[in-house]
Amino acid sequence: MSIDYKKEGKIAIFTINNPEALNAFSPEAAKELSKALMDFRDDDGLWVGILTGAGEKAFCAGADIKSMLPFYKDNTYTGWKKPASIYRGMELWKPVIAAVNGLCLGGGMEIALACDFRIAAEKAQFGFPEAKLGVVPGMGGTQRLPRLVPFGKAAEMMFTGDSIDAQEAYRIGMVNKVVPLPELMPTTMKIAERICQAGPLAVRAIKQAMYQGMDVALEQGLQLESFLLAYAFDSEDFDEGIKAFTERRKPDFKAK
Repeated sequence: MSIDYKKEGKIAIFTINNPEALNAFSPEAAKELSKALMDFRDDDGLWVGILTGAGEKAFCAGADIKSMLPFYKDNTYTGWKKPASIYRGMELWKPVIAAVNGLCLGGGMEIALACDFRIAAEKAQFGFPEAKLGVVPGMGGTQRLPRLVPFGKAAEMMFTGDSIDAQEAYRIGMVNKVVPLPELMPTTMKIAERICQAGPLAVRAIKQAMYQGMDVALEQGLQLESFLLAYAFDSEDFDEGIKAFTERRKPDFKAK
């Protein structure tokens, strides 16, 4: 298997597992990740996802050049569709965190950017080397990076193909935290567990409002927010949250 998928309580962990090739992404891995993400999306018992890479050297060093790029080139005009995933074609309102343990390049960078935020190990490296191969980042990189970091920095990274280290990624807002590698998964798990303490339907509504609101005018975004607020008010979780607050106890949310 190219993707290891396991469930720990309310948290799903997806691990790109091809460490001998620096977790390079293949067409088979893309299909496996899509299948795992759809299971996560549809499992009411799972509330938060974590995506990481196997081993200590790489989160994902990009597409497997020998298999992925020729495959994409040969199928660009045949009507073939990439499997739906977080980087394109899948609506996934459950939060997903990237735990970046090493090299995060090309397609791997695009996967990390498609997550809601990123925690990085101290030796992680981030970059888009596609231009050096005469190709364009094709899994959302040209769209997500300029929305996340200063436009000029995104342009420099993609035009040159040069990489940046974890501290620079933190400085420009690409990652939320930088931690020693042994602390990467414990730190990410703690954050995921904190998210699980919040109302899961509320968290999903907040994510939907944030992402969909970015692409519309303010007034339309406010209307979307009001719609999602009404949805939250109608939930059993809202009633439980208010009851727990008045009774001074932790709420027992059910995602209902």
